[in-house]
Order: sequence, then C-alpha cells, then structure tokens
Amino acid sequence: MDVIFGANGRAGGETAKALLANGRSVRVVLRRAEQAEAWRARGADVAIADMEDTNAVAAALQGASGAFLINPPPVSGDPYRSTELIGTALAQGAKRANLRKAVVLSSVGAQHASGTGVISTLHRMETLLADAAPSIAFLRPGYYVETWSEVADAVLGEGVLPTFLDPDLKIPMVSTIDVGRTAATLLGEEWTGKRVIELGGPDDWSAREVADAFATVLGRPVTPAFIPGPERAGVYAEAGVPEQVADALLGMYDGLASGRIAREGGTEDRRGTTSLKTAVARIVEGVRANPDRQ
Repeated sequence: MDVIFGANGRAGGETAKALLANGRSVRVVLRRAEQAEAWRARGADVAIADMEDTNAVAAALQGASGAFLINPPPVSGDPYRSTELIGTALAQGAKRANLRKAVVLSSVGAQHASGTGVISTLHRMETLLADAAPSIAFLRPGYYVETWSEVADAVLGEGVLPTFLDPDLKIPMVSTIDVGRTAATLLGEEWTGKRVIELGGPDDWSAREVADAFATVLGRPVTPAFIPGPERAGVYAEAGVPEQVADALLGMYDGLASGRIAREGGTEDRRGTTSLKTAVARIVEGVRANPDRQ
C-alpha cells in the first residue's frame, strides 16, 4: 500500500489519483474526517493525522510499501518553525513504522539553504528526512503551472495576468499532473539509497507564454501585468496573507529573479508531457465550474 500525505493539495492529490488509476492500493492521510468520504468513494483507504504528531504519522504509515511525504504550503504562522515540527514528526514516524521507501516533495532550488525564501524550508525538509527510509527520493519540481490559478479571476475578468515574475523570464515550470504521475512512477520503482529528481514540463516557460496560453484557451487577448517589488507586500496584505508567510513567498520570487532558484544539475533530470495549454485549459475549466470558490 502506498500512503499519500497532502492528498487534498495539488501534488498529493494528483499522486493519489495517478496511483489509483494504475490500480494501486492507496491510503490518503487527511487532517479532517469530513474530507474522507470523497476519497473512500475513489477507492482509497483513509487515515486522519496531524502531521506534527509523530504517533499519528507512524500509525498512518503502518503497513506502507512506500509513501509520498510533503511539507504543506504555509498558510499561517512561521513557515520555518512549522517545517521543523512537520519534518521531525515525519522522520520519526517513518522510522517507527519501518518505512522502506519514500518520495519526498521538494522543489527546484532546494539545494540552497538560504536566499530562496519559502523554498529554503524544503532544503531543511530534505535534511530532516535524509535518512527517514532506506530508499528515499527527493522530487524537485519547477514552479507549478497551477499556481497561476490564483490570478485566474483577473485573467478571465480583465484580460490581464498579474505576475511577480519578469514577463520574459523563462523558468522551470511543470503541471501538477506531471508531478503526480512522476511521484507515482517513483513509488513503483525499486532502488536503495538517496535520489534527487528535478522535474520540469516539456519546456521552460515565461509569464508571457502563460498569458499567451490563456489567450489561446479563451480566444481573446491576455496581457502580462508585471508587479514591481515595492508593490508586492501590499498585494499580499490586501489578500489577507499573514506577514511571515508573505515574506517567505516574496523571498521565493526574489530567488527566481536572481536565478538562485534553478536546477542544481548532476541530478536525475526528467520532463513531463503536459503542455502549457493543457494545464491552463484545466485552470480555466476549474474556475468556470466553481465561480464561487473563494
């Protein structure tokens, strides 16, 4: 049985769905019991656990042949302290459960301990989980295409794509569809020791290319609208993002602009197959299907 943490998130959800589609036995680990029924309907076993609770993590991992482990994206509080608590609980829980194989979700740029904002929490997560299982793979995807869903209302309503990235800066991007497929594939492979896999889409893309993909899907012009550094904290504040979380996210965009958040090289380099247009079309479909989602 494969155990998937973060199944209600983008990457964890895609991983669980890919495994179930492949006929694998899956247990999803959720924070709240009311989230369970939808996954049981898909054929998954369900465990409820607080990821900062070592005992709960160990119980969720009992009987696992492999596990997908994550550090959830920060939404409140201190993301660095949260990483310490979750990483420690996952590492200790994995050892108590005698977990043999783990795929750990990380990120391009996680080779650096600092200068990358929130990505540095994933460097720390890699360190904390380095010996959590005899077979461990750190999966480092690029920037998720699906992150652009956070500004999809402006795209659909105003024909502009707000961006903290220079519109012409190409960076590693990948759809979470490919993240899930790759994680599922890794859980089906056999190896011993540590692996680092850097994952991108078929090409590196820029914000301008994302805007062009939205334009193609919508059949009307979409223009990237660059938001300069001094204005970004205000954007997060207006959106209600807590200051500590906003600071960590802003540091990530500084790291992308400087080129610090980039492939390490000398690792396993994989490319997904999901096109930018396909991923953007799914964003648009999701927004139209859930107009009252926020």
